[in-house]
This record gives sequence, C-alpha cells and structure tokens, in this order.
Amino acid sequence: MMTFDPIDKQLITLLQTDSKQTTKALSVQLNLSVTAVYERIKKLEHHGVIDRYVAMVNKAEVQKSFVAFCHIKLIKHSQDYVVQFEKEVANLDEVMECYHISGDYDYLLKVLVKDMVAFREFMVNKLTTINHIGSTHSMFVINEVKHSTIVPV
Repeated sequence: MMTFDPIDKQLITLLQTDSKQTTKALSVQLNLSVTAVYERIKKLEHHGVIDRYVAMVNKAEVQKSFVAFCHIKLIKHSQDYVVQFEKEVANLDEVMECYHISGDYDYLLKVLVKDMVAFREFMVNKLTTINHIGSTHSMFVINEVKHSTIVPV
C-alpha cells in the first residue's frame, strides 16, 4: 500500500476533477516541475492508485437518464448461485453498478435506461431471466442531488 504525501493527495484530486489537464498545467497548480509531476503520475499508475482514465458522459444526452436502484434477493446463498448471478449481471449493459450487500437483500444494482418502458423491458427480458433470483425491489430516482466520482484521499 502506497503512502501519500500532501502533493500526491492534491495531484490525485486534481486528476479526478479533470484528467485531461496537461502535465504542465498540473505542475503550475502543484508548484512542481513538469518532470516531477509526470513521475508522480507514473508512480500512481504503477501502484494501481490510478486505475484508468475515462470520459464522464451526460446521461440525458445519450438518452439514459432514467435511474433505478434494484434490490435483489437470491433464493439460495450457495457459492454456485452467487457466482452464477454475479457473472450474468456483469454482462447486462444497463447495470452500471452491482454491489453484494448485507441486510434484507443480497445485491444492489444501479440501472440506467431511457424511460419506464425501457426499465420494464429490462426487468422482464433480462434481469428476471437470471436464475436464482428470489425477489426484486426497485426504486426510481426523482432527482440526483449529488453524484461524485471523486474519491477523497
């Protein structure tokens, strides 16, 4: 596990805010040389702190602004059922996130689709065709109050 100094923490935050910033722009903000910033970024990448670089897409612009959270309960908690469910749900494009959770349900899914019609189609034709699902409970987002991709360091 890597130990971060204050500059590493600031660099990680700056990159999470806008990873397209040039090394020169980052060097000015951090008061470091371009080479020093480049080497720090490479070190963060090498240690797996920076996992990948992505573009954040506006959901409304790609007609995927209907967000649902689905609780899933499996009929049995055997290793085979868990592994099979996770493998199948990972292949569903509509599922943005899937978490194995504690509590009354086994999984929490974040689903993005165009609208309620598309959500029903997803439920009927994709999600509920996965074996071993005992029950589902869905909630729909009325308004996104906060959405951040920045992990505090």
